[in-house]
Amino acid sequence: MDSPTIALLLLLLLAFAASLPATEAAASGRPSEKAARRIPTTLDGPFRPVTRRLDPSLRRGSDDLPIDHPRLARKVRPPFPEQIALAASYSPSSIWVSWITGYAQIGTNVTPADPSTVASEVWYGEESGKYSFLERGTATVYSQLYPFKGLLNYTSGVIHHVRLQGLKTATRYYYKCGDSSLMALSKEHSFVTLPSCGPRYPHRIAVIGDLGLTSNSTTTIDHLSKNDPSMILMVGDLSYANQYLTTGGKGAPCFSCAFPDAPIRETYQPRWDAWGRFMEPVISRIPMMVIEGNHEIEPQVDGMTFKSYLARFAVPSQECGSNSNFYYSFNAGGVHFIMLGAYVDYNMTGAQYAWLRTDLHQVNRQVTPWVVAAWHPPWYNSYSSHYQEFECMRQEMEGLLYDYGVDIVFSGHVHAYERMNRVFNYTLDPCGPVYITVGDGGNIEKVDVDFADDIGKCPSESDNIPEYGGVCHLNFTSGPAKGKFCWETQPEWSAFRESSFGHGILEVINSTYALWTWHRNQDAYKESRKGDQIYIVRQPGLCLMKSGKISY
Repeated sequence: MDSPTIALLLLLLLAFAASLPATEAAASGRPSEKAARRIPTTLDGPFRPVTRRLDPSLRRGSDDLPIDHPRLARKVRPPFPEQIALAASYSPSSIWVSWITGYAQIGTNVTPADPSTVASEVWYGEESGKYSFLERGTATVYSQLYPFKGLLNYTSGVIHHVRLQGLKTATRYYYKCGDSSLMALSKEHSFVTLPSCGPRYPHRIAVIGDLGLTSNSTTTIDHLSKNDPSMILMVGDLSYANQYLTTGGKGAPCFSCAFPDAPIRETYQPRWDAWGRFMEPVISRIPMMVIEGNHEIEPQVDGMTFKSYLARFAVPSQECGSNSNFYYSFNAGGVHFIMLGAYVDYNMTGAQYAWLRTDLHQVNRQVTPWVVAAWHPPWYNSYSSHYQEFECMRQEMEGLLYDYGVDIVFSGHVHAYERMNRVFNYTLDPCGPVYITVGDGGNIEKVDVDFADDIGKCPSESDNIPEYGGVCHLNFTSGPAKGKFCWETQPEWSAFRESSFGHGILEVINSTYALWTWHRNQDAYKESRKGDQIYIVRQPGLCLMKSGKISY
């Protein structure tokens, strides 16, 4: 073939590639040229740090919804199910269905319900109105106890968890849950199972943190629903029930200012039931994966903690070998998700670290190319709030995540948005994960607006003490902040930060490209006004072989 013919063929191929829609071009290993011109990629970085401060026309937050708000109201009477929720299992061929029956009790003397009095059944099938399969599960109750004068105790309704197994992947199923012997099954709901491992990926993954139950929270959930995700990552601090006295009343606007006279920090558990009703329209059809935050600690008598979190949420801890609901992993198509616990032992000598090392080692990156991790408090954070709070956890675990090529890390805790340049050990590194903070769901504690590099806003080293673990605050040893506790300008590892409420959507396109979009609440869903958007690009040839631990 002569040179002019070859040149003509190349021109025709380039013209054909340019005509592909974004999805087809992405399947070929890259976004379309048009999309690439609009949206930056991590290959363009590291980026010069950018800050967008709170719009002065907006309030920093809003009040909690009252407990009698229509979105929080009970919709059915016992023994019919309510607070129906889905959660992914370790394998896309199974899924958890959870719900609550009966009435919760609150008072000085409460008597727990008997879980054996009502069955835990899920009837399901691939055709609406025809339920060919039946699966049974387990039921439990929990109590939150405060045996002190003036404080009220709580015991839950019956909480049911059923695991459906042997499902077809990427398939719609229709289901009812409840107790057929009592003629108390729910109305029909449906869900689509996640895709199997390999070249397929979830449609969209929504990421939310620090949600709460305010008017801002409702905007976040309404906006998220319009973005049509196939799965939700909830990175801690869910209901903010611990912002209330046991007698209810108006929620406290900050964590530290509530309950100065209580002998133990109270928590008003009916807010959990309200949160379950608030979320049911979304999570009865879309699986939601949770990890604990500090607002889930909820201490009570005898040192008991996390009772509501442990009882209310099904997670695939046994399926993935962790045997702890505080940390676990699961697969969704070609993505391996790791949910880590910041409020249990994370030291190198502990059980969580040992499990994490085994879990990472077992990931086959040819089958699940992407590894996404999530936990509640961020390691990289340039806001004054929670600055260097979990530095101990970073020092213990960061090297392991780096060695195994974790691609993206999501956290919450800071009530604002921040995306980092790729970083490792506070140094720009093309093989470090992309760390993203999305603690901006809309809770009552309001959006964070102060940055640690603002004049007079650098916390003291005695501030930001974690609820769990030690204190490892440090001064930087190199770069523009050498010898200092805080940078005097936005750190080079902080690519973009904004004090606004919102949520994120991750769209994994193929084994190397994923589109991350952060939506501000005030964007009114307009496609032209994304808060932040970038293609996150993996470079396995550059990064995964360097440690000698990765088989690829």
